[in-house]
Parts: sequence; structure tokens; C-alpha cells
Amino acid sequence: MLQPFDDTFFMKKALQEAEMAFDKGEIPVGAIIVLKDQIIARAHNLTETLNDVTAHAEMQAFTSASDFLGGKYLKDCILYVTLEPCQMCAGASYWAQIGKIVYGATEPERGFMNLNTKLHPKTKVVGGILENECSQLLKSFFIEKRNLN
Repeated sequence: MLQPFDDTFFMKKALQEAEMAFDKGEIPVGAIIVLKDQIIARAHNLTETLNDVTAHAEMQAFTSASDFLGGKYLKDCILYVTLEPCQMCAGASYWAQIGKIVYGATEPERGFMNLNTKLHPKTKVVGGILENECSQLLKSFFIEKRNLN
């Protein structure tokens, strides 16, 4: 039986958030948090808009999801993010005790996997979902930025 609400479905929703970031001149990273096949938080990078280095898509999504749930722990939730989380966001996911992280593009230099950042022991990780689409959006953004400068 076909599962309509699979990782690809939700990553497409995260990509929509990344496209909104792109349109705002933000690094195009989008994130959503899902609980029982329901999106409870949507976010994208706002570091330029808020002039805040911590305003990554994941951080915005954690805050929104915690507000929605009325608590800081996201044990039964899934984070979908278009780019592999950095150390800061992976650390926040540890404290939030997120149940699962699903990411699109890998981040070989600053991603938590390469930097051996510890996640909560119960957190599951899946990478590479819509990796090409996520990577292409990031590449397009930086090509456009270089051409403007």
C-alpha cells in the first residue's frame, strides 16, 4: 500500500520553506516538524532577517513545535530539514530529545555527522531524502550571490 505521508512527502514541504528563505535572500534551508503525520511547525532560515546567527531553520522549528505542544521535549516528533544540521542545531535536537531527524543534502564541512556531534541516544537519523533537489537550491543560491557581488 502506498503511504502518502512518507519522508519524501514531508521533505517537499521542508523544501517549500527553503524556497521562501531563498526568496528573502536567506540561505535556503527549510525545516518542518511532524507529529503523527501532522505538520506542527514550519520554519526557514532567518539569520539575516533577524540579524541572529542562531536563527537557523531547525532552531525556529524547535521553538514553534515546543510552543504548539506546550512543552520542550519533542520525543515523538520528526524533524525534516533540507540540509544536514550543524553542531548547534544537532545539540538543540539532543536537548529537545527529537525522535527522528530526516535531512536532504549533506553538509560535509559543518554538518553534525562529520563533526561527530552526539544526538540523543533514541534519535534516529535518515539522510539523503530529495538530496539532489535540496543541494540544487543551495547551489543556485550561492551562484546567484556570487554573481551579484
